[in-house]
Amino acid sequence: MGFFAFLLLGLIAGALAKLILPGNQGGGWFVTLLLGVVGAMLGGWLGGLLFNVSLEEFWSIQTWLVAIAGSIVVLLIWGLIFGRKKTA
Repeated sequence: MGFFAFLLLGLIAGALAKLILPGNQGGGWFVTLLLGVVGAMLGGWLGGLLFNVSLEEFWSIQTWLVAIAGSIVVLLIWGLIFGRKKTA
């Protein structure tokens, strides 16, 4: 998969992860989309390492699942670190 296809995959995975993940992670949509790209890379790396999933095909369900899962993990970590602080 080429660079732009992977970038598009990450952007879409980040948007889907934002829709799936409840709550407010902070950062807005732009940061969420960038975190989606990072999450897609993380998901692809972990998917290849743990499950031998190849990210060669853009339309493969495995590619999409590991990209979205990686995006959710990155969004969760982002929310834990930079989430909105509640004041009492």
